[in-house]
Amino acid sequence: MTEGTPDTANTATDSAAINSPAVDSPVVDSPVVDSPVVDSPVVDSPAVESPVVDSSMTITEIMSILPHRYPFLLVDRVLELVEGERILAMKNVTGNEDVFNGHFPGAPIFPGVMIIEALAQASGILGFRTTNTTADDGKLYLFAGVDKARFKKPVTPGDQLMLESRVVAVKRNIWRFQTRATVNDKLVCEATLLCAYQDRDKVK
Repeated sequence: MTEGTPDTANTATDSAAINSPAVDSPVVDSPVVDSPVVDSPVVDSPAVESPVVDSSMTITEIMSILPHRYPFLLVDRVLELVEGERILAMKNVTGNEDVFNGHFPGAPIFPGVMIIEALAQASGILGFRTTNTTADDGKLYLFAGVDKARFKKPVTPGDQLMLESRVVAVKRNIWRFQTRATVNDKLVCEATLLCAYQDRDKVK
């Protein structure tokens, strides 16, 4: 190719590129395929709870643990007990109890101090079961203190007193329990109890 001579091959190609109509590639719509939605079964993980021990202790079993006897045994049944943690017990308040002869004639009210005692006895059952001992082993739980006791409503004959106690702390031989008593799910008494775990023969 000499200078000034047009390149016919390139010219032809450029001309074809200019004059050729644009050809659009056909647009092919791909079908939209919905992936099936697979519902994974929802599996509820079982709640992990502390094992409940002696969920139905009878009065006979209670008497094999506590040293108290009628008329001062104030726990009729244990409903739930988790060693080292908590107890739920009950006392049926009946009109033929000796205390109502004097407290009060014509207006029987279960004394608040006896509600505290019932809570202490329930706490004692929890302590004995936790330490795997009984009163027959020469052990006793003695009151060391009562803190923040509050009485919300009277307890009268026919009431079922529910006794709840939880272990708050144990230091050496002193146990601290957080307790509450209810009737028909209504709070009637609450208190923090301190009990001394002692040998019977050392009590003077």
